[in-house]
Amino acid sequence: MIRIGLTGSIGMGKSTTAILFADAGVAVHDADAAVHDLYRGEAVPLVEAAFPGTTRDGIVDRVALGKQLSSEPTGFKRLEAIVHPLVRARERAFLEQQKAGGADLVVLDIPLLFESGGAERVDKIVVVSSDPQIQRRRVLARPDMTEEKFNLILSRQMPDAEKRARADYVVNTGDGIKAARKQVDEIIADLRQTVKREH
Repeated sequence: MIRIGLTGSIGMGKSTTAILFADAGVAVHDADAAVHDLYRGEAVPLVEAAFPGTTRDGIVDRVALGKQLSSEPTGFKRLEAIVHPLVRARERAFLEQQKAGGADLVVLDIPLLFESGGAERVDKIVVVSSDPQIQRRRVLARPDMTEEKFNLILSRQMPDAEKRARADYVVNTGDGIKAARKQVDEIIADLRQTVKREH
């Protein structure tokens, strides 16, 4: 079973690309979705203990947490120490389930794949990219997004050029969904050929 690591900087179209893989029948584990889920479950008491006042009604208040983190940048490391092992456990369960089901390919959608050391846990890396102008336009069109917030997020992410240099495949989302779908289908076909050759 080939584990595909899917990553890309904010606004590059990674979530859309993950959907294209899922549409093509490849199971996707979404690390962000796992975090959202954990913020409504087992991570809540741990986050509250580390960042008092950031949970409400048994749920992590992402806005309150974000405010605390922006005033205390060292908090990111503490938060990651809580969240990463929980996400990793879910990822392992997903991989075991897919392997047991006979899957030949799976996608691990990990936004900070390189930054969090996730590259060691995958066999192939797909980086989603687009023109910086397109990226900026997409991100600044999001509700509650500011230039300052965008720049803070970018500062925590490896530069796009470096990600592309470390990728096995690059999906360019700047030419629209149809072109991106074609690229995803080609990657899947290429990886299935690899699986065939190995058996």
